[in-house]
Amino acid sequence: MTENNTGSAFELGTDGPKVIVVGVDGSESSWRAAAYAAGLARRQRSLLAMVYVQPMVMASSAGLGVPMAEATSQVAEEIVAQVREAIERMGETATLRWEFHTFAGDPFTGLSQAADELRADAVVVGASEQAGHRIIGSLAVRLVKAARWPVTVVP
Repeated sequence: MTENNTGSAFELGTDGPKVIVVGVDGSESSWRAAAYAAGLARRQRSLLAMVYVQPMVMASSAGLGVPMAEATSQVAEEIVAQVREAIERMGETATLRWEFHTFAGDPFTGLSQAADELRADAVVVGASEQAGHRIIGSLAVRLVKAARWPVTVVP
């Protein structure tokens, strides 16, 4: 322990994020973000909360409500399976505490809700791969502008 100029004690290396939320949607950039967040969580001994935001499905959308809901649930199941595979490949030496959550809505609202409910200390997302986000703003930009958590954007 060291003391700062006010005389109070300060411990080095004991603080850090307790919960890291990472948005995953199956895209390459979200997998890079998940890998980065997993490494950070492992090193910091944090809980890694992987969040998949399922698009809201309107039941009256030309009768596509049920098939669309099933498709988004299937995506979530595939993401969980891939996460489990990746963690198994890491082996016994890697100690990573993780959870998988699904939220409904648009990605910004879903990740914001997840970060608030899980009391996240940090949010990690992949860089947007969609050209239209240059005009209306990416998820990462919207999360940063919300100014509620530190946000890391992984290219």
